[in-house]
Amino acid sequence: MHTAVVFLAAGFIGVIMGGLIFLSERSIPKAVGAGLAAAGVSIPTLDKLIG
Repeated sequence: MHTAVVFLAAGFIGVIMGGLIFLSERSIPKAVGAGLAAAGVSIPTLDKLIG
């Protein structure tokens, strides 16, 4: 259950970040890259915060 919450929150952060980048840059590849990077970077932090 803990892992699911961490990945769900990381996915949410990634979608929000990707959406914001898309709105500012109008570039799908940049938005996807930023969203994946934000989700990947947030996983260790969320694991420590939620854990």
